[in-house]
Amino acid sequence: MKKSNKSNKKAISAKEFDSKFDDNVDVSEYLNFEEAIVVKRINLDLPKWLLDALDKEALKLNVSRQAIIKMWLSDKVEHPKKVA
Repeated sequence: MKKSNKSNKKAISAKEFDSKFDDNVDVSEYLNFEEAIVVKRINLDLPKWLLDALDKEALKLNVSRQAIIKMWLSDKVEHPKKVA
C-alpha cells in the first residue's frame, strides 16, 4: 500500500518501510511529521466498580480496557476538524 505523497515525501510500501526500519535505516524521509498524531500518557484513578464495568465491556467486545476507554472518550469528545 502506497502512502499519499501530498507533502513531497517519498512513497514506499509498508513492507519496504518495515524492512528499512528493521535494518536501522533512517526512514524519516518517508514520514509526514506535519500530520502526526501526538499521544500523551496520563494516569487516571477510577473506583473499582467502574474498572470492573470497563473490563466487562472490554471482554464482551474482545478489546483491551485501554481500547474501550479510548473508544468511549472518542465518542463523547468533539474531534478537531482537519484542515485540507
